[in-house]
Parts: sequence; C-alpha cells; structure tokens
Amino acid sequence: MNKPPRWFFVVAVIALLWNLLGCLAFAMDASLSAADVAKMPETQQMLYKARPFWAVAATGFGVLGGAFGCIGLLLRRKWALPLFVVSLAGILVQDFGLFVLVDGAKLAGMVAVVLQGLVLLIAIGLILLARKGIARAWLR
Repeated sequence: MNKPPRWFFVVAVIALLWNLLGCLAFAMDASLSAADVAKMPETQQMLYKARPFWAVAATGFGVLGGAFGCIGLLLRRKWALPLFVVSLAGILVQDFGLFVLVDGAKLAGMVAVVLQGLVLLIAIGLILLARKGIARAWLR
C-alpha cells in the first residue's frame, strides 16, 4: 500500500469537519419542537411542514454516510467509497424532496439552493477522492 500525500489527510479532516457540521445541523433540525417551528417565519414553517419524512431521513443518510466515509479516508479504508455513495444518494433524495416536490427554492430562497449545490459538489468530490485513493493504493 502506498502512503497518501499530506494534502489527502488535510482534505479528509476538513471534509470530516464539514460533515460533522452537517450531522449537528441534522440533529438540531430533528430536535425542533412544534413550538420552535411556530417561531420561524411563515415561509420556513411551510417548508418544514411540507417536507416528506423520507426526504428528512435521506438527509440523515447523507450526513452520516459522509462523516463515516471521511473517517474511512482517515483510516485509509476502501469502505469509505460505498459510504460516500450512500451519502450522495441521500443528498439526491433529499434534494428531490426539497426542491422538486416541495419547491424549496421558492420557500427557502437562493441561499438554500447555493448551499445544497455546494453540498452536492463536495459529495461528488469525496467520491472522486475515494476512487483516486483506491486507484493509487492509498486505501486498503
């Protein structure tokens, strides 16, 4: 097995921190009470009420798959790749529920669209990084 370059570990740590922030945001979202939602602006309340449960659950798969995939990168394990694929699938399902079925772009605004686009690009980048790590024998 080849030793990965230093930048590989730097990227993996930054990506882990990114995904841990996603896990924190998901946990905070999941713990919101009805009273918490009632304090939100009306459009945000509409968004929360309109989200299908499966789209919210997909968010969990997205952030947890990404976080555990990053741990796999840091441990130099090939199983990081399928976890990143699960993460990407979760993100795509979440985005379908949020932007296609619910029209979240209108309810949440352009910032949410840009942020979700960034999330999607990072997920794709992590899949490519894991594939490169496997091809270069950085991961076993």
